[in-house]
Amino acid sequence: MPHPYDDTATERADDPAHPGLEVCYLGRRDYEAVWRDMQRFTADRDDDTPDNFWAVEHPPIYTLGQAARPEHLLDPGDIPVLRVDRGGQVTYHGPGQLVIYTLVDLQRRRLGVRQLVEALENGVIGLLAHHGIEARGRRDAPGVYVGEAKIAALGLKISRGRSYHGLALNVNMDLEPFGRIDPCGHPGLAVTRLRDLGIDIPLWELAGELCERLHREIYQNTTSNR
Repeated sequence: MPHPYDDTATERADDPAHPGLEVCYLGRRDYEAVWRDMQRFTADRDDDTPDNFWAVEHPPIYTLGQAARPEHLLDPGDIPVLRVDRGGQVTYHGPGQLVIYTLVDLQRRRLGVRQLVEALENGVIGLLAHHGIEARGRRDAPGVYVGEAKIAALGLKISRGRSYHGLALNVNMDLEPFGRIDPCGHPGLAVTRLRDLGIDIPLWELAGELCERLHREIYQNTTSNR
């Protein structure tokens, strides 16, 4: 099948029994355009299509998940608002935030949704631990937290046993727009970013490191635990 980002794709070895993983570094791109590309990719893929990670940064936008309640959008001002097909409530994307979209064939991998969520969380937790930051996930509110502050949000869509959307890690972004929403539907939820935790590494360098860790969590650790 034609790939929407052939010019950005790099192949990663997986295991001999399945197609490899393609990782695409997209730079800064419009949210809705990439979302529509994810939908088309997932609708058109077949049993032989390699899984994909798309690393991207978006211009400012609020997105509302399928279960999002409008009262959690407090004062968007001039920032665009878009309702999308992922799970979850309202969140913010903007420059300085690293987004990794995980387009994974769960049926081929024999993975459950909860396993994928935990793999995404563990990838971020491992990245932070490597840089000396202790973090954790929460069963009641998926994502990654440092203390009580959220540093990474998760949201997924599953279609025909295949996932899209993924995770968003706050690197060096402006956090003010989070004050205009109830982040992920939780009033007063604190958010933080890597820069405030003393990690001042270029976003695209972190993208490569995080994709490596997600590859390990999804394709190696989950396989060994089955």
